Amino acid sequence: MTEMLSRLRRIFDNGAIQWCTKICFLASAFCLLSCGKEPLYQEQGYVFGTLVDVSIYGEDEARARPAANDVLQEFQRLHDMLHAWQPSELSALNAAFAKGENKAISPELKTMLQDAAQFSQQSQGTFNPAIGKLIELWGFHADEFKPVQPDGTQVAQLVASNPQMSDIVIEQGKARSSNQAVQLDLGGYAKGYALDRAAILLKQRGIHNALINIGGNILALGRHGKRAWRVGIQHPRKSGALAMLELHDGEAIGTSGDYQRYFESGGKRYCHLIDPRSGYPVQGVQAVTVLTRGAHAGILSDVTSKPLFIAGTAGWRAAAQQMNLSEAMLVDTQGGIRLTVALQKRLEFTDKNIHPQVE
Repeated sequence: MTEMLSRLRRIFDNGAIQWCTKICFLASAFCLLSCGKEPLYQEQGYVFGTLVDVSIYGEDEARARPAANDVLQEFQRLHDMLHAWQPSELSALNAAFAKGENKAISPELKTMLQDAAQFSQQSQGTFNPAIGKLIELWGFHADEFKPVQPDGTQVAQLVASNPQMSDIVIEQGKARSSNQAVQLDLGGYAKGYALDRAAILLKQRGIHNALINIGGNILALGRHGKRAWRVGIQHPRKSGALAMLELHDGEAIGTSGDYQRYFESGGKRYCHLIDPRSGYPVQGVQAVTVLTRGAHAGILSDVTSKPLFIAGTAGWRAAAQQMNLSEAMLVDTQGGIRLTVALQKRLEFTDKNIHPQVE
């Protein structure tokens, strides 16, 4: 207990973490620690700019600890590899793109870029990891976000330059971009990829029942004893959960929201989710949550929520169909909730007075 408390204090000392996130994870940590009757082991860390949590059920500490440590080390490896503004394999590639040069890349990064390009095409460009320059222009390539109002001309120029994943050419282990405006930011892909990697590592160690949480992107393996894993969806404007649901083996849930990476200026909230078509942070949506499953459930949970968020209240259902999603929910800027019939069957809202609009 003392060791865990010390770890939590070190984690929570990081000023970049939102207080609501701290409270939620602190509560979950103490809950898991206090349930002495349950064979539940938990490790936490701070990676990808957020808190991460690995919970393993039904194993003694001698088996669970090294498995959880493997996962956290893998998360750190991916964080170091894919960091968008600190020295990394990704930032080195971006530097080469800016100079119009070829750059050798690892087979793993090659696979990621090809995968991300397919999702970008499927979303008709609303999921677009090539707009790193826009994200940087809005001040989101930093650990702490300060109010920024970019020059409208700069925004328009970047939008007109039309950076796309299809501009990237990969040949003989090297990558180049036909468009020097391309700057990669895989922040909308990396957490999901990490979840899928965690599932592989745990299974390799013979761990069959676990819950991996990367800042609200959550993947379930197996069960929590005799029941499914029960998780909460963060309320975008209040501490605590908006709704609860049970996650079954191989399912993942992901939320894109305007409440973790954002700043306020002139009474207006600007979040890190940029519409590639306008170059401006998306307005009118507080959060989008999706439920996914299958071999790449983690990646799907991270990627597919973005096109729905960007499409907004008018286009989120069409975007869901485009991304082959049947279970999705959108919370609009007034707090109104819209969700699909399939997800309605899975959710239990914490406020019984909530009456969502089913579409």
